[in-house]
Amino acid sequence: MLRSASAVSLPRCNVPKPPVRLSPTWIEQVRASLPELPDARRQRFVTQYGLPDYDAGVLTQAAEVADYFEATAAAAGNAKAASNWVMGELMRRANDARVSVPELPITPAALGGLIRLVDRGTITSPVAKGVFETMLASGRSADEIVATEGLARIDDAAAIETAVRQVMDANADAVAQYRAGKTKTFGFLVGQVLKATKGQASPERVNELMRRLLDSAS
Repeated sequence: MLRSASAVSLPRCNVPKPPVRLSPTWIEQVRASLPELPDARRQRFVTQYGLPDYDAGVLTQAAEVADYFEATAAAAGNAKAASNWVMGELMRRANDARVSVPELPITPAALGGLIRLVDRGTITSPVAKGVFETMLASGRSADEIVATEGLARIDDAAAIETAVRQVMDANADAVAQYRAGKTKTFGFLVGQVLKATKGQASPERVNELMRRLLDSAS
């Protein structure tokens, strides 16, 4: 009787396998091509940019947000400010519009330009928020918006003093309360000056002049 082919046992061939040798260069190339894991990137954000753990954790939850932040930080030269803007205005707007952060009509370079204007003292932080809104709506750069709309920071002491005196005259009751010891009205009066100057007056100058004029009782 003939055996079926499947029943025939063939002798095993114990041919030794050649050793696999991987060059260190190739290993490094492969390692470099692998994407950075979120935990590793979070830790790098803490050490490289000096961000708090919370900021780093939020920014690295999505790769596109982390990429946007790094590009903004590079353009602005201020990682913490970049983090604040991305985690605040950018992520809020993206959530409202149901899009990702990179889909918003403002590039990291454009946002970095806005941050630089604040850091240089060209515009105040309240004005920056308005400029940001215009950038989103128009696609124009922060520099162009500030120049064409006359939004530069007001540092002139005489101009600020005029605004302070006008606010004091218009709010005599708050002035009297401050001078009677109810100093909480100071913040209200400063706020009125900033409102009157559309946020362009230097807050430091406003505080200084307001306190000096209130304390002088002139």
